[in-house]
Amino acid sequence: MNRSLSFSSILIIFAFQLMGCALVPKEEAGFSRYVNPFIGTAPLTDPAHIGYTPPEGWRVWAGLTYPGSSLPNAMVQLSPITQFGSGAGYEYEDTEIIGFTHTNKGHWNLCNIPVLPISSDAEAPFKSTFSHKKESASPGFYEVYLEDYKVGVRLTSTLRAGVHEYTFEDNHDRTILFDLAKANNGVSDWEITNPTANTLEGFQRVGRDKVHFYVELSQDVETMEVIQEGSKEGYAKIALANGNDDPVLLKIGLSYVSEANAKVNLKEEVADRSFEEVRHAAEKTWDKLLGHIKVKGGSEKEKTLFYTSLYRSFQWPALRSDVNGQFVDERGKTRTEEFRYYTLPSLWDTYRNKVVLLSIMRPEVTADVIQSLVERGSHSGFIPTFFHGDHAAPFITGAYRRGITDFEVEKAYEYLLNNAYKAGGTRPYIEEYIEKGFISDPDVKNPHVETKAKAGVSKTLEFAYDDYALAQFAKVMGDEEHYQDLIKRGQNYRNVFDPSVNFMRGRLVNGDWISPFNPEYPYYEYMYREANAWQLSFYVPHDMPGLVELYGGAEQFEKKLDTLFTKPWNPEYIARNVSGFMGQYCQGNQPDHEAPFSYYFVNKPEKSQAVIDKLLADYYGIGEHGLALSGMDDAGEMSSWYTWSAMGLYPLSPADPEYLVTVPVFDEVEWTMPSGKSVVIKNSSGRRKLKEIEVDGKKIDNYFVPHDMLEKGGTITLTTE
Repeated sequence: MNRSLSFSSILIIFAFQLMGCALVPKEEAGFSRYVNPFIGTAPLTDPAHIGYTPPEGWRVWAGLTYPGSSLPNAMVQLSPITQFGSGAGYEYEDTEIIGFTHTNKGHWNLCNIPVLPISSDAEAPFKSTFSHKKESASPGFYEVYLEDYKVGVRLTSTLRAGVHEYTFEDNHDRTILFDLAKANNGVSDWEITNPTANTLEGFQRVGRDKVHFYVELSQDVETMEVIQEGSKEGYAKIALANGNDDPVLLKIGLSYVSEANAKVNLKEEVADRSFEEVRHAAEKTWDKLLGHIKVKGGSEKEKTLFYTSLYRSFQWPALRSDVNGQFVDERGKTRTEEFRYYTLPSLWDTYRNKVVLLSIMRPEVTADVIQSLVERGSHSGFIPTFFHGDHAAPFITGAYRRGITDFEVEKAYEYLLNNAYKAGGTRPYIEEYIEKGFISDPDVKNPHVETKAKAGVSKTLEFAYDDYALAQFAKVMGDEEHYQDLIKRGQNYRNVFDPSVNFMRGRLVNGDWISPFNPEYPYYEYMYREANAWQLSFYVPHDMPGLVELYGGAEQFEKKLDTLFTKPWNPEYIARNVSGFMGQYCQGNQPDHEAPFSYYFVNKPEKSQAVIDKLLADYYGIGEHGLALSGMDDAGEMSSWYTWSAMGLYPLSPADPEYLVTVPVFDEVEWTMPSGKSVVIKNSSGRRKLKEIEVDGKKIDNYFVPHDMLEKGGTITLTTE
C-alpha cells in the first residue's frame, strides 16, 4: 500500500474490500466494476420478504448463485464451496470453506474437482474458517484468506482452465488436498496420478459425466498420499517440496473427454501466462460483453444490480467441447465437430428471456447451443427439453426469426415436429393432449404442497405456447399443413380456463373440473407446476387479447390483475420453491414472470410499470446484507428478467422477434449489437408513466418494437409523465 495514502483513503479501500469490489479508478475501469458476484449468495430470512415463516432449518431457495471466477458460458466456474448439496455450494452465512471446485450452475449439481490448500497435519473433515472482511470477488476473480491453514487464495480462470494462487504463511508446510470423493452429486469413481515432478492428472466420475483434469504446479511434489482411491470417502494429499518463498501457482485444465485433452486445453489457454495475465484477460472479456449495454442515470445500486444481473445472464449454458473440437455425445462416444458443444440451456426457466438475450448478444454461441440440441436430437429423434414444457420450440424459432441460421435448420424442425406429435419423446402425455386438447390430472384426495401428479394445467398452457411457437417455424419453413394444425393447437389454453371461477383450472380425465378448488394453494406438480391458480391464470404470451376476452373484457381482466397483485399471500401456504410475493404474484419463481406486463393489453401500461418498478426496487439486492434475491436465480433467468425490465424492453413472447417497451430504470440506455449498430432508449422526462413511444422520431401506435429495429439501430424515445 502507498504510505502516502490518507487515513480516509484507507477507509475507502477497506469499504470496497468489504463489498467485494475491485478498487480501480473509474476512468480506467470497465463495466465489471459494477458487478458484485456475492449478490444472490445470501439467505432470505425475513418472513416479510419470503411471504411466510419458513420451518426451522429451512433455507428458502433464494439466489443460489456462486461468487467464483468464470468466463461467459465457460466450461470452468472456479468457486468456493461451504457445503455440498446446497445449490451453488456457497452460502454467504457459512463461516467455513471446504474447497474450491471447478464447475457450477447453482442448481444442486456439478461442483466437481474440489481442491483446498491445507497444512500437512490437517485431518478430515477438511475445512477452514474465513471472514468476509478478507474476501472479495469480481468477474473472473475471487480471493479469500483461509484462517485455519493461514493461506491466502486467489482464483481466476479461462474457458476450460482454472488458475489458483496460494500464499502460505509457512512455506515449509505446504499441502494441497484433492477431495475427489466429493461433488454436489454422488461420485462413483475417481483417480489421481503424479506423472512428473510438478504435474498431476486424473478424473472424477459423477453420473454420466467423467470430468478429467490435468494440473501443473509451480513447485515440485514431494509426496502424494492417496486415501481409499476411487471410494466415496477418499482423498489425495499433495505435499510440496520446500523451495523458494514464492506463492504456489496451480494451473488446472478440464476436459469431459480425456486427461490428454485437459492438458491440451491448459496448454492452449493458460500456457506460461502469469496469474495476473489470466485475470486481466478474464476482466477484459467481461468488460467487452457488459459494455455492449451502456446506461446513463440511475443510482449506484441500480447500476450494480443491472450489471450484476447482466453478468449472471451469461454463465449458463456451459461449454463442453475441448479446444480440438472433441466432446462426448449422448451415447458416450467421442466426437469431433466444427461447432462448440454446450450443455442443455435450462429451457423451462431461461426460454422466457435469458436465451433471447443470449441470441442477441452472442449469436455465434446461440447457434452452437442450438446445434448441440440438434446433435442430441440425432440420437433420439427428439429435441431435448429441461425439466418441463417443450421450450426448445420458442428458443429455436425465436433465434431463427432473429437471423440465427448457422445450425441444421431442417433437422431442428424435424425433431421439433417429433416433439409435438410423437409419444415417447420430449412431451409427456402428448397423446392425451392431441386427443382432448388438454392434459388431465388424477383425482387426488387431500393434495398437499409437495403433491406430484401430471401438472396438467401447466403442461397444457406451456404446450399451447410451444405449439404456437412451432407454428411460426412451420410458417417460415413453408409447411402450411403443420402451421394450420399447430396454430389451432395454440388455442388449447382455452380448454383449461373455467369461466365459472375465472381461473385456469385442472380437469379430470373425463373432462370434469377438479374439485375442491382453492386458487391460492400452491402445488409442486398437481394441476400447476410450482405455482397456484393465480400465478398461472395470466400465462398466454402469444394471445393476450384472447385471454382478455376469456375474462369477459378489459374491465374484468384489469380487476382480476389488480387482485393478483394485492390479495395477500396466505402465510400458512409454505412451499420452499415459491417465495417473494406481491399479492398472489410470485417473483421468486418463474411460472408467472409474464404477468406484470399484462396491463398493457387493457391499455394501462402505467399499472404494469408500477408493478415492475416495485419488483425491480424491492425484490433484488435485499436482506440483511443487500445480497439476497427473492427467489432462485435458476441459471440466470431471474437476473435476465431484471436486465430486460430495467433496460425498458421485454420479450413477452420469445418466439416472436419483437419486444414490449417499458420505462427503463435509467435516463438512457445504449445497446450496441454485435454488428456495431446501436439502439438508444431515452426517457425524455425521467418520470415513470408511459404516454407515448417514438421510434426515430415517429410515433408508433402500439407498445412493441420489432427486432429489425435493434439490428438496424435507432432511437426509442419515451414520453412520460
